[in-house]
Amino acid sequence: MSTRGKMQKRVNEHELVLERAMVTRHYVMTWDLDRCVGCQLGALVCPKEAISHTGGQIEDGHVLEKLLVDVDPEKCVMCGMCEVMCPTSAITLTINGERENPVLVNEAFPHLIQSTEFNKEAFDWSKKTFVIDNCPTEVISYDEEAETLVVDDEYCVRCRQCEIASDGAFHVVQPWEGKVELRREKCVEGCFACADVCPTRALRINNEGDLKLADYYCIKCGACMQICPIQAEVEEYEDTFESHGVTKTIVRERIVNREDLPIWVERWRIKHEPVKSGAWIEALRKMADEQVGAIEIDSKRALKRRDLLEALLGYKVSGEPAGEMEEA
Repeated sequence: MSTRGKMQKRVNEHELVLERAMVTRHYVMTWDLDRCVGCQLGALVCPKEAISHTGGQIEDGHVLEKLLVDVDPEKCVMCGMCEVMCPTSAITLTINGERENPVLVNEAFPHLIQSTEFNKEAFDWSKKTFVIDNCPTEVISYDEEAETLVVDDEYCVRCRQCEIASDGAFHVVQPWEGKVELRREKCVEGCFACADVCPTRALRINNEGDLKLADYYCIKCGACMQICPIQAEVEEYEDTFESHGVTKTIVRERIVNREDLPIWVERWRIKHEPVKSGAWIEALRKMADEQVGAIEIDSKRALKRRDLLEALLGYKVSGEPAGEMEEA
């Protein structure tokens, strides 16, 4: 029997693949399960509710089996929204063997504004190894011919640790603005699962064995909330809004036990190129909280925060006067 036009799904230890072969268009979407951190964004943005999570096992306070994405092949329409929003670039969509994303091509979704830039003239080159070692995704390397540090931009997660490690020679623009809070008193005793899954080491276990948060490094993916044994409780409500002159009412969910959660991630707004699209407006309403007046952490102040420096691998206090370094 021909499988033309039918969605085929294959899963192994390292990847999940959806494939649909049409007469003139051959779609292949691949999830790199090694890069996937089981975040909130894919499931939130999916217009067909095709994305869910599987696995996720905690033993003795640590992740024994990480939470991974699962996709319902009967619901997925290969729109590409999840690929745009994936914070770790774990998703690849090709059409006829070439990278192509339908929602970007048809301007239903915008390109996100994000970047990592390096100013070699402002860099203390004695910190080269320190900066390279502190990239959690190992995307910074030294180009001997050009005598500069280079970034594999596709897989950079914009965690901003290179900013702090380089004393500002790197400048990172994150797409999301928001905040993260750690309420250690709410945690299950001895649990460090969120630190195990955090892709940026914003959540980490320090030398004293305590769970700590370096909030400036958070990319607002929400993987920590997903794996936390104290889960969010939700209630349904009706949301009425106007899109392209049409008034719509949709049933949504909101978290009702926020104050009981050990870890809380908020996404306020996202930097993106201009686009007029009902699909994008709908996605934003799912992913972002309405915090118009909220202010993101200032990068100049972040460079002076001692807790962010102490979160870096191999950082040693070099005897600076206490007045030159700010506490969190």
